[in-house]
Amino acid sequence: MGRVSDAKERLMGAVAELIWTGSYGSTTIDQICEKAGVKKGSFYYFFDSKADVAVAALDSEFKKKRLQMDSLFSPTVPPLERIRNYCELTYRLQAEMKKDCGCVLGCPLFTLGAEVSTQEQNLRSKIHEILEHHCKYFETAIRDAHSAGLIRAPDAAVKARMIRAYFEGLLTQARIQNDVEVLREMPRGIFSILGVKEAEAIPS
Repeated sequence: MGRVSDAKERLMGAVAELIWTGSYGSTTIDQICEKAGVKKGSFYYFFDSKADVAVAALDSEFKKKRLQMDSLFSPTVPPLERIRNYCELTYRLQAEMKKDCGCVLGCPLFTLGAEVSTQEQNLRSKIHEILEHHCKYFETAIRDAHSAGLIRAPDAAVKARMIRAYFEGLLTQARIQNDVEVLREMPRGIFSILGVKEAEAIPS
């Protein structure tokens, strides 16, 4: 085992990668320990179960990603540009991951949530919590765009949920088809939902 000080972090990193590239059901504690380079006894020092380490990993990853999301959706960035930038970043990250592992991985939250939602309630609850946070970023951008007269969307929360459903649907479709190019249509589809003309939403 490596230093105790980083064993917990390596376990969380290992479970996140194994579940995302495989599945929750197929991932075992032995595999997590092997990938992390941590003895099984030490696993149980930090976590009671596979679900516990998965919850901790999701929470840790979101805390890191939140800094990036705060920057992308900063009020200093024009509201429609925030959404466009997020779509473009999503495409780039998915393309990079496909290059690394040979597969489009899609959204880890939806992929995992769909698998465990009827089995692991603590895990399901954490996934729902994180997805709600993501939706708030879109909701704020939509509300700001409405206030600026760029779109008509007095129902910002409803529009945000519609966009999130479309966004996650495309990511799932890209994973099933193993085709990252499916994500190219993401900005156009989202702006269509918002009633924004393509020429106004996507720069030439």
